[in-house]
Amino acid sequence: MLDLEEPISKMKIIHVAGTKGKGSTCTFTESILRNCGFHTGLFTSPHLIDVRERFRLNGMEICEEKFLAYFWWCYDRLKEKTDDNVPMPTYFRFLALLAFKIFAAEQVDVAIMEVGLGGKYDATNVVQEPIVCGITSLGYDHMEILGNTLGEIAGEKAGIMKHRVPAFTVPQPDEAMCVLKEKASQLDVPLQVAPPLDAKLLNGLKLGLEGEHQYINAGLAILLCSTWLKRTGHLEDSYLEQTQHCLPEQFIKGLTTASLQGRAQIVPDQHINMESSNELVFFLDGAHSPESLEACASWFSIAIKEDNLDQNLFGQQPDNSKLSHGLVNLQPGGRARKQSAQILLFNCLTVRDPQLLLPRLMKTCADNGVYFKKALFVPSLSVYNKVGSHSITPSESNVDLSWQFTLQRVWESLMQGNKGSDAKGTDAASDELKDDMEVSASNCEHSAVFPSLPLAIKWLRDRVQKNRSVRFQVLVTGSLHLVGDVLKLVKK
Repeated sequence: MLDLEEPISKMKIIHVAGTKGKGSTCTFTESILRNCGFHTGLFTSPHLIDVRERFRLNGMEICEEKFLAYFWWCYDRLKEKTDDNVPMPTYFRFLALLAFKIFAAEQVDVAIMEVGLGGKYDATNVVQEPIVCGITSLGYDHMEILGNTLGEIAGEKAGIMKHRVPAFTVPQPDEAMCVLKEKASQLDVPLQVAPPLDAKLLNGLKLGLEGEHQYINAGLAILLCSTWLKRTGHLEDSYLEQTQHCLPEQFIKGLTTASLQGRAQIVPDQHINMESSNELVFFLDGAHSPESLEACASWFSIAIKEDNLDQNLFGQQPDNSKLSHGLVNLQPGGRARKQSAQILLFNCLTVRDPQLLLPRLMKTCADNGVYFKKALFVPSLSVYNKVGSHSITPSESNVDLSWQFTLQRVWESLMQGNKGSDAKGTDAASDELKDDMEVSASNCEHSAVFPSLPLAIKWLRDRVQKNRSVRFQVLVTGSLHLVGDVLKLVKK
């Protein structure tokens, strides 16, 4: 209906599936090839604030004018030609079609397509002959659709492999790797395992995306890019061998300048007007599987301790005191010591299992000596399929909070079990957080449920105004939708 078969067959596509790290791997891949001088198209999901984030041309989200022109071109044709037998495509299928249309019309040199869910039956898997395929780390997610074992999940993801098209993956659990190898041999696919990037190859620079796990994604991106360059006639074989021992300058620049909203992102609240410093800082990571929450907790634990965080965000000279039981003692410029309190702001989809997610998060933080003073549970406020960033929020009175109460019960029972961990402590921050919770729907000893995200953020801002001696460090995780909603509210 959209006459896209031929344009898709001519596109030089990199197709990426996986449970964790798809977005990061695609972002690194796009950044490398853009820095090599190619005109790039990148399709990812979900979006955090505006649907246009899913369609990137040369690293920038598509402008509103072009987006609307392509949107209506596709929509009007489909509306005209669909009927009861062939109905309008669903939301994600429509967006995937739109991505193919945009990249074809804009004549990109390379289209990097991130699978939405699974692989075999994903809308992006209309690609018959990609140049190269990538499969990122596999784990348990969307089990209600993809299966209950790692083998079943791996089978779905391996569905993007095509006959004789090179594919790369990262080190995987044995159960998953066996399935990937079996599918590869059936399709005569040369499947290779990409080693994690050796940090020394970056010449002293840091990856653009934070977190130790990003070295795994970067290693995969390097092989996807070098294979794409080779198979499209831009590189000799010898160059491929080289990337393992010495990275070309464009690769280094691509890896160190890549950026992705909502993954290990630190944002001070830009709506609080402080004379000297920002006392409310959001640490945002859209982790939503047990493994990625563990990685998120490790990142958060390191990030709040890094002395340079204090220097960079607040322009103060930090002392070298170490974090103890969630409190940092700072004496910038000889002022009164400043404490910091860690707060968790959490929500996840009802298909996820909080009994798998929350213990991983809590234990990893506790292993690093970080304890949350309070956990806040909120419903999502996004209207996900709204075009543009002006979506309205539902009224607070009619929101069903039963899921948030479930999350709260899991958290409270975990905290009761951790009584012996010395996670408490009677300090100004703890006392300050105990009172004044009338805006919450349910306040327990260690947590509170708020009927809306704006109310939770208002409560945090009020705490900051009332207690200037404490810096609040808020970890926002469990859902990319929640992260996007918070970004919308705290960024100017």
